[in-house]
Amino acid sequence: MFIVLEGPDGSGKSTQTRLLVERLRAAGKTAVHTREPGGTPAAEAIRSLVLNPEFTGLDTRTEALLFAGARAEHVANVIRPALVRGEVVVCDRYIDSSIAYQGVGRDLGIERIRDLSLWATGGLVPDLTIVLDIDSALGIARAGSDLDRLEREPAEYHDRVRKAFVALALHDPERYRVVNASGSIDEVAQRIQIAVDEFIAGRLA
Repeated sequence: MFIVLEGPDGSGKSTQTRLLVERLRAAGKTAVHTREPGGTPAAEAIRSLVLNPEFTGLDTRTEALLFAGARAEHVANVIRPALVRGEVVVCDRYIDSSIAYQGVGRDLGIERIRDLSLWATGGLVPDLTIVLDIDSALGIARAGSDLDRLEREPAEYHDRVRKAFVALALHDPERYRVVNASGSIDEVAQRIQIAVDEFIAGRLA
């Protein structure tokens, strides 16, 4: 199974991805914990470039292509091999982040960015995508003061990104679950666990 946690900055994806992996492993599953951009040395190098505040003003198409390149490397060398082995992959961000941040946030076009990522990944899409939804201003406040290049974008940009994630989820309710990301870490983790359990139960029905 391929599970992705998505959402705006400061929604707690990294923490909740780690906690979900821990719960899956405690339940006897072989679970791979990974992230985007990243997951391999080459993709992590791209991450350090594309999120570096030093490159503020990076061309938007360059940005989109760098994310797609990192994703292609990640899928080829981490995600797809793990799925072939029968493992559960839990990823912090995936294609929907590019659609939200570049397709909508940068106004590059949803279809164009989706097609680019589907080409880069050989059409691999998650079985389940959990969108952690939180007010964009609260999310950025949670992120603290050491912000990366995208986190430093104006509030209007982050509002568009948040709305894009919710719209994606509403468009395909069978594959998506929207989880309220406000509240304590434990409260959000419980909501995610319920969403995962319900999804798995629905597949087994």
